[in-house]
Amino acid sequence: MGLFFNHIKRIAFFSLFILFIQGCSKEDRHPVPLVPVEFRINTEFQYIELNSIGGWVNVYGGFGGIVIYRMSVDEFTAFDRACPVHPYDQEARLVVEDPPIARCNVCESTYLLLDGSPVSGPARHPLRQYRTVYSEPYLFVTNY
Repeated sequence: MGLFFNHIKRIAFFSLFILFIQGCSKEDRHPVPLVPVEFRINTEFQYIELNSIGGWVNVYGGFGGIVIYRMSVDEFTAFDRACPVHPYDQEARLVVEDPPIARCNVCESTYLLLDGSPVSGPARHPLRQYRTVYSEPYLFVTNY
């Protein structure tokens, strides 16, 4: 009888371990769908707003558009403009009003463009972030 219970314990532990591993992927749980993003911009000629620290631009791409923010001389952030509270609502897009703060124009959630974290409102998830690599004058934005 003792061997039977040990076998059941092992099966239960293995089953819980598999469920835990499957549930750990952050990408699977983010409400904004992951879509391919890979592009390059020339900060000298294309988006001159990015030439100064604190500058930002909205560009096409991602799921709901992308907002790019310049944090320092050689650091940029890029986030999807789709609000994580209602990503499928075409009206729920981020608007930069007071950099580095962006606001969803539907639910009024606010987010920090330095790291994508929610600041206020009903938001519980951070913004979907894309990778940025700066090699002057080119800024590469990708999720690969």
